[in-house]
Amino acid sequence: QVQLVESGGGLVQPGGSLRLSCAASGNIFSIRTMGWYRQAPGKERELVATITSGSTTKYVDSVDGRFTISRDNAKNTVYLQMNALKPEDTAVYYCNAEVVVRPSFVTLTYRGQGTLVTVSS
Repeated sequence: QVQLVESGGGLVQPGGSLRLSCAASGNIFSIRTMGWYRQAPGKERELVATITSGSTTKYVDSVDGRFTISRDNAKNTVYLQMNALKPEDTAVYYCNAEVVVRPSFVTLTYRGQGTLVTVSS
């Protein structure tokens, strides 16, 4: 089994910053692509950013230039630094990881439980 645990959400004023973390633990051989999704009230889940094992990153247009995704492979952790936050960034943020699991070495996709980010004055 593999668990993903997110942290770092909360309430922030427009223009502020937050840093989300997501740590993976369990029967992990390696982790391929990691990413962050978000789901705002009444909206579909949206892919925000991804980072490969080689640290190639991609962002949805609405956050490009404001958010930065990074990872620490030694800690099996992915981060999302969010700057210049806007009210429309309000959502539950979920991390996602493609994990090569032990002992089968099969690649499975896992998702965290989510952390709420609220941008409001």
